[in-house]
Amino acid sequence: MPEIRGESMNIPPRETSRRPIKARETRWASSISTYLAAKGVRPNWISMTSVAFASFAGACLLASRGRGDILRPVLLVCAAAGIQLRLLCNLFDGMVAVEGGFRTLSGEIFNDLPDRIADPILLVSAGYSITAYGLGPTLGWASALLAVMTAYVRVLAGACGAPQRFSGPMAKQHRMALLTAGLLVAAVLSASPWSQIVLCAVLGLIAVGSFATTARRAIDAVADLERGVR
Repeated sequence: MPEIRGESMNIPPRETSRRPIKARETRWASSISTYLAAKGVRPNWISMTSVAFASFAGACLLASRGRGDILRPVLLVCAAAGIQLRLLCNLFDGMVAVEGGFRTLSGEIFNDLPDRIADPILLVSAGYSITAYGLGPTLGWASALLAVMTAYVRVLAGACGAPQRFSGPMAKQHRMALLTAGLLVAAVLSASPWSQIVLCAVLGLIAVGSFATTARRAIDAVADLERGVR
């Protein structure tokens, strides 16, 4: 069997497994993705870089654990920035792959697997950054597990032949938006006990919302398969 070399191939698009992102239609996103493609940056590299940014954010969260000085709000803001940089990677990897013409046969793995690593890094680290309440790590692990489950049900539906649904109420973009906002609020309230209360509330909402999202996607997948929707 001939060996397939190179990353730029004529591979039919699979729009059903592509997350709808409004920012793709903006001029700034199109300009940046075009620039990255012109410089030879491959989408799989961008996907892996998202894990690096998530790890940076997770390290900032863990470093903020137990701190009561000025570094705590700085670390929380840096963690929020790391989350947004991770999301930008999630935006540009798909744009460079599809619009830039660099789709690969293994692209689906590089598109999905890094997210399954990045989400737990961020959510578990956020849980362990909470020291005032013993429930913090539990909330972090619970929200991380349920976040992975939302994606598992989506991909399982696709494997069974149903459309992959990216619906909420706590899809990836919703989880990361809520976590980013929570970190910024916690940074502003860093000198107050409310700082850690806010993070607990955020992780609790992510866990509950992810459970609801998992259930919704599972119900929709079963209904699609029973109706023969492909």
